[in-house]
Amino acid sequence: MVDVQTTNQITGNRKWWALATVMVTMFFASMNQTIVSTAIPTIVGDLQGFTLYAWIFSAYMMTTAITVPIYGKLSDVYGRKPFYIFGLIVFGVGSVICGQVNTMQELILARGLQGIGAGALISMPRATIGDIFNPRERGRWMGMVGAVFGLSSIAGPVIGGWITETFSWHWIFYISLPFVLIALIGVMLFLPKVKASKEVKVDWIGSALLIIGLIPILMGFTLAGSEYGWTSPFIIAMFVIGVIVLMLFIKYERNISDPIITPVLFKNRIFSTSLILGILLSMAMFGSVMFLPLFIQGVIGLNPTDSGLVMSSMMISFIVGSVISGQIMTRTGKYRLLSHISAAAIVLSTSLFMTMDINTGYPTVIKYLIILGLGVGCMMPLLNIAVQNAFPYRIMGTVNATQQFVSSLGGVIAAPIFGSILNWGFDTRLSYVLSEKTRKLIGSISELDPQTLLTDHAQQAIAERFIQLGPAGEVMYIELLQAVKVSLTAGISYLFTLGLVFAVLCFIGTFFLPERTLQGDEYYSDSTE
Repeated sequence: MVDVQTTNQITGNRKWWALATVMVTMFFASMNQTIVSTAIPTIVGDLQGFTLYAWIFSAYMMTTAITVPIYGKLSDVYGRKPFYIFGLIVFGVGSVICGQVNTMQELILARGLQGIGAGALISMPRATIGDIFNPRERGRWMGMVGAVFGLSSIAGPVIGGWITETFSWHWIFYISLPFVLIALIGVMLFLPKVKASKEVKVDWIGSALLIIGLIPILMGFTLAGSEYGWTSPFIIAMFVIGVIVLMLFIKYERNISDPIITPVLFKNRIFSTSLILGILLSMAMFGSVMFLPLFIQGVIGLNPTDSGLVMSSMMISFIVGSVISGQIMTRTGKYRLLSHISAAAIVLSTSLFMTMDINTGYPTVIKYLIILGLGVGCMMPLLNIAVQNAFPYRIMGTVNATQQFVSSLGGVIAAPIFGSILNWGFDTRLSYVLSEKTRKLIGSISELDPQTLLTDHAQQAIAERFIQLGPAGEVMYIELLQAVKVSLTAGISYLFTLGLVFAVLCFIGTFFLPERTLQGDEYYSDSTE
């Protein structure tokens, strides 16, 4: 039976087993995402849901973002262990349901359930690293954690592509289940059971206000541009209701002793600047990670397995960037100059992505992904360590969770915006490049979208319908495929243009990031102000 402690700090031999548990958790959680990302084009083609493409990401990120601060706050009081266990179980159940869905709507709901579990799996590992190592040591180990993330991200696309082609995309959701079981065993054996040192009131009212306020805003961003116009009364009402409730949440949090999100955190310049940089970073890279598989498979023409191999080049460079940045921060205790260099690499890669066109080959995409991976790999652990170093150990879970929460909001907001831009860019260019004769012939087929390129089954189905249109059908079909490639390229080009704006803002923001020398073991004295 695990001893009851009054602190989350892990010492002795147990810390290495706890570290291994964190590594396993991060491995399967990140692998799950990369497997899904590679298979998404096939899923979209199979379930006929291109217009709901962004929802697969949004549903997951919405529930993740909402639960992260709650997990973080409670874990500071009751320990990481119970929330690891809860998150792992919910994530596993959600994975099973995802593998059994038959419609896009069912998949979206199941992904939302997965996200509730993922909220714990995202917030707990970083806090657990802080339970084991001081900020100065943490640079090296955060780099190793980044390497594990990178390795899983390399394995994910390859495994996901192979499973999708060999069996069915339904099976990609089951691959995480053995890792869930291993992680559960590690958590139960090696993480301490924490006894609160004082009676703490859980801020359930604040939690409820946060959820009630966020849901309409996130739903508004998700539905705008696809189901409703951005200026429609429904979308405006969603935003207004959400803002009003969040204002009540902020007012309430300022007047209680133990809030779910501590307002005083935002007065710290390192914290507030890192939050802004995290949002800009997630929005800058979102288009690359989310939509590049669509370009690689839909325009270049690679299958899911080869697409995964191309995407893995970013993860290899991510590993290199994480390890290098971790070593530099551990040896120097500094991070500001490194933030400038990392952000500059992200700006460069995003600029290069903008130059891609219908003739771009996969070797070019790989080169651009390597540069992006180096920049992101250096930047992400840097922001985490800078924030952890700025606050006392006793509130580390809250600090980590709040940072992750705000960063997740960036991805949630970016998903529907990028999805709307892709749809608009695709539709606009398609109507322009197709000949009038072809437009008339395809008018009776149905609304066309890039899913006509994503699977052999979809292409065969539309080809058969063109043949029925007469002798010119085959020529028209070839013209259509070329037009769809051109239009998809145009839509994705717009995404990278927007991504470049966020990348440049992120680079500028690094010059406002205060630097504070990373602490050693004195960090655990809790004397930091």
